[in-house]
Amino acid sequence: MYTDEYYMQRCLQLAANGSGHVSPNPMVGAVVVHKGKIIGEGYHREYGKAHAEVNAINSVKDKSLLCESTIYVSLEPCSHYGKTPPCSQLIIDSRIPKVVIATLDPYFKVSGRGINMLKEAGIEVKTGVLEAEARNLNKGFFAAQQENRPYIYLKWAQTRDGYIDRARVEGKPKIPTPISNTYTRMLVHKMRSEVASIMVATNTAVNDNPSLTTRYWAGRNPVRLILDRSLRVPSDYQVLDDNVDTIVFCEKAPENNNRKRTSFVEIPFGKEMIPVIMRELHSRKINSVLVEGGALLLQSFIDAKAWDEAYIEVADIIFESGVKAPRIDGVLIDDKEIGCSQAIHLSNVEKYKIL
Repeated sequence: MYTDEYYMQRCLQLAANGSGHVSPNPMVGAVVVHKGKIIGEGYHREYGKAHAEVNAINSVKDKSLLCESTIYVSLEPCSHYGKTPPCSQLIIDSRIPKVVIATLDPYFKVSGRGINMLKEAGIEVKTGVLEAEARNLNKGFFAAQQENRPYIYLKWAQTRDGYIDRARVEGKPKIPTPISNTYTRMLVHKMRSEVASIMVATNTAVNDNPSLTTRYWAGRNPVRLILDRSLRVPSDYQVLDDNVDTIVFCEKAPENNNRKRTSFVEIPFGKEMIPVIMRELHSRKINSVLVEGGALLLQSFIDAKAWDEAYIEVADIIFESGVKAPRIDGVLIDDKEIGCSQAIHLSNVEKYKIL
């Protein structure tokens, strides 16, 4: 006989299929089980479309079995009318007698109301099955709902002797020296497909002319965030090509902006910069950000303790001089070899709070 954990694990597997498609909503999966057999399953496929419970219940061929079934859901069923009707009501109407939930929904319009709605209808409810795993799947959603900010990832690649770039010589072509290998580059693009936004500062944008898009992995492009205090990034550079939603944070926005997908936001630069940016992103429902560079920007986030996780690639390359890599301390989550590189994954034990 399979356990509740077994069926909930399947919910989490299904939920992950919504990665990159449902933000700012959470990824949610659901399965309907009748006498130990999965008879229906589904997940939230796209923002604004049917929720996991709806897709799971609709997939059941013999609806007469629902009154003898249990539905497993990785997040508390909603209880309010939003872009879709409440899932709790659908479960009640389907006469499903038992609901097993991984974790409560922190969204203030739900947050226990879905469970109360089910219990008041006489439905047995069990919670907390693989709760940590379910919350881990939706880090950005929980950060947005509980901390009013995006979940912050830092990422950079450095050489064995601690440099992230060679020294650039004025007047010579600004061609970046690759540090990442083929495999780690693919993983970076996988990460880009999963986050809501990606951030770089002026020097990185000017020196590298990056596109900041997802190319080596199937998935969406994140919103591009460019910190360009004095608007030094040339208008014909890739980050300003208007093919991807882009936000430029600057000291003074241009008077005329004819771009449809690029907006300019005026912010103060200095100690207040990071909190202001985080509030702006939260107001736009951007619930995760990948900070890619350069070194000064990354160090600013580290010094402000404004980060949740960091991914550092240490390549088997020696530069001897150049731009020093950021300095960081954190809890080691993982340390493994990928190709010829060492991939280090750190977590910040200090929760960042916007004051």
